[in-house]
Amino acid sequence: MIQQIDKETVREAVQMAYERCKNETGGKNADYIPYLANVPSNLFGIAACLPDGEVIAVGDTEYRFGIESVSKVPTAILAMNQYSGEEVLQKIGADATGLPFNSIMAILLEKDHPSTPLVNAGAIAACSMIRPAGDADAKWKAIVGFISELAGGEVEVIDELYKSETATNFNNKSIAWLLKNYGRIYDDPDLSLDIYTRQCSIGITARQLATVGATIAGGGVNPVTHRPVFKPELAPKITAMMATVGFYEHTGDWLFLTGLPAKTGVGGGILGVVPGVMGLAAFAPPLDEAGNSVKAQKALSYVAGHLNLNLFNTTRCVMRACEPAQV
Repeated sequence: MIQQIDKETVREAVQMAYERCKNETGGKNADYIPYLANVPSNLFGIAACLPDGEVIAVGDTEYRFGIESVSKVPTAILAMNQYSGEEVLQKIGADATGLPFNSIMAILLEKDHPSTPLVNAGAIAACSMIRPAGDADAKWKAIVGFISELAGGEVEVIDELYKSETATNFNNKSIAWLLKNYGRIYDDPDLSLDIYTRQCSIGITARQLATVGATIAGGGVNPVTHRPVFKPELAPKITAMMATVGFYEHTGDWLFLTGLPAKTGVGGGILGVVPGVMGLAAFAPPLDEAGNSVKAQKALSYVAGHLNLNLFNTTRCVMRACEPAQV
């Protein structure tokens, strides 16, 4: 069965989600990174990017927050785009760990394998794979340029966040060198860790993040710029990764409740993808114990439920045909 939705229905769902969730007070800012602890906790925004490039946005959707672990999605796509999905699967993996995102134990339990590019170990390994090897500046240009293409606009590092991350990334240093010990990092460990730290420190808006989601939902073509960004066959692969590990140890609960492939970050952002339909994003800094935004989860859960965006429903949701947005 096919269920058609139109822009007005999406606009109403986003607005209602905002109104229902704006007074939520649960959770607290990440405090192990000083910069994040000081971000105003009352910030909140929701955005949906549609196939024609129009972005429906409510709340603080122009505020640039730390992308953090959501950055693992673009780097995983870039690694697959430069190599192949199969090579990333062989070198890193695509299995959920069922453990916290920064777990060292997960590497040991998986017999030296980083498991997935959507946890810290696999993301550091993915950064090490990005070409050209050994050239930090060129690697960084490739990554930040790719994220900008996905987002349909320039992104850049929040310097204060980068300094804060660098001063506190002791656990990630251990992960990088443990990967080196097992032969699961593919460039200099310190270089790879610094690239990873920088990408997590990029500032992005909820509006841009929704566009990233829509680019994935559209098979690699950015609906705002109309430019192809990555190979279309990679879209279902990254969406599958998001579905299986996007909320870390709470991923099963999230997918059971919403059926929405999504990826969270401790900066308070959540990226959602509805294949062929739209990209979604929500932002609110206070997190639950697993590092997922409390308010953003509730907001996207409401939108997904109201619009019937659950991928596992027998009714297929599609956007009613509309004219492409002007750029």
